[in-house]
Amino acid sequence: MQPSFVLTRLADGSWSSGRAGMLYRDLIPDRQGGRFIASHIRVPDGGPVPDYVHSHRVRFQMIYCHKGWVRVVYEDQGPPFVLHPGDAALQPPRIRHRVLECSAGLEVIEVSCPAEHETLADFDLKLPTPDRHPGRDFGGQRFVRHEAARAAFEPWSVQGFEARDLGIGAGTAGLATAHVVRRSTDAALGKDAAPHDAALLFSVVLAGSASLLRAGEDEGLVSAGDAFVIPAGCPYALHAASADFERLVVSVAT
Repeated sequence: MQPSFVLTRLADGSWSSGRAGMLYRDLIPDRQGGRFIASHIRVPDGGPVPDYVHSHRVRFQMIYCHKGWVRVVYEDQGPPFVLHPGDAALQPPRIRHRVLECSAGLEVIEVSCPAEHETLADFDLKLPTPDRHPGRDFGGQRFVRHEAARAAFEPWSVQGFEARDLGIGAGTAGLATAHVVRRSTDAALGKDAAPHDAALLFSVVLAGSASLLRAGEDEGLVSAGDAFVIPAGCPYALHAASADFERLVVSVAT
């Protein structure tokens, strides 16, 4: 299947029940031919999460904390910690982990490759593990914890925007990248973004709104909760972005 343009809107989406009582909204319904899945995950009730130690047989997987907070623990990464809004984690292949508790109304974005992947339970392993190995190799990748409070924004590739790097490129040795991109306060919007050659260029709007143009066609306004995939070779632009416009951009190489 050739890479396709996808636009999903929060207003049109439906939620389905998943693991540990979580609700899932599909952000890439066509899966790009089975290569990718992106989910908007919500936990309505706060408190302990009925999760178990598990891992995923994946090529790439990351989570981004959008709203609320979640307490998690990962194999060889020290004691449990909390992801706050704007934080992210790269979950390298087969790293064992567990969701422990969360706030009411937690929302995270999860992006994985391939779309269909195996989840493996490990009921014998106790987390946290006794020793900490932050640089451990998991299938050619290493665990990454990005803390928004410690991150700085830098100029983005398109005039009028700035971005903070979530560290995914370094953790995956260039397989994928992830940035939070927001409207810059001191520059006018520039021209179309240059066409890309990645297998996936996925965006989800975190705040605000903007007009999406794809190859010169007006796709209308994209607002918080909307998501889109721009296929390789296709120019696009975001015009009339609101002052609070912000999006998560994830790119995965071929």
